[in-house]
Amino acid sequence: MSKQLILALSKGRILEETLPLLADAGIEPAEDLGKSRKLLFDTNLDDVKLVVIRATDVPTYVQMGAADLGVAGKDVLLEHGAEGLYEPLDLEIAGCRLMTAGITGAEPVHARRRVATKFVNLARRYYAEQGIQAEVIKLYGAMELAPLMNLADEIVDIVDTGNTLRANGMEPRELIADISTRLVVNKASMTMKHARLKPLIERLRDAVATRRGAPVRD
Repeated sequence: MSKQLILALSKGRILEETLPLLADAGIEPAEDLGKSRKLLFDTNLDDVKLVVIRATDVPTYVQMGAADLGVAGKDVLLEHGAEGLYEPLDLEIAGCRLMTAGITGAEPVHARRRVATKFVNLARRYYAEQGIQAEVIKLYGAMELAPLMNLADEIVDIVDTGNTLRANGMEPRELIADISTRLVVNKASMTMKHARLKPLIERLRDAVATRRGAPVRD
């Protein structure tokens, strides 16, 4: 097994908030990620490389050992499943809420409920736990449109400020989970590359603690 460490990063908002945290931990890409079409990047550390991929692909890359560790939202991890992964650290960035939402003022449907979401597995589990029969409809975006077009009774989606919901005549209903970004590690890598991974994880842990204003380790 190679001694090189591959860290998979999620594109988008998570990447924007991850890079300063990595810098605080002493890990910086060798070039500007925003100005390159490359997906695999060297860093200032000879044995650490970064790969930038879709957030939904991060757990798969880490699970299958293509990456040793990764950065992904808890929503993606809950949807994907965490078999084969350690989750040693909450990075405390890109916080939001996973919620149900529906048309403002409308009573929730008590019979079989039609639910639009990209979080199909999460939604099925949630409604089953609530004892609600639900037909889950998978969409990839513009969730707010589904109730307006009578495609669904409500949606399950990430809520940050709630402005998009309000702009479309909708309101948040039930909280399913508070979401933040997590560091995940391949279980085989944790065993085979423990001596290299452990200090890297601790540097990230210290960076998170410093940002929070908590004391770092001695």
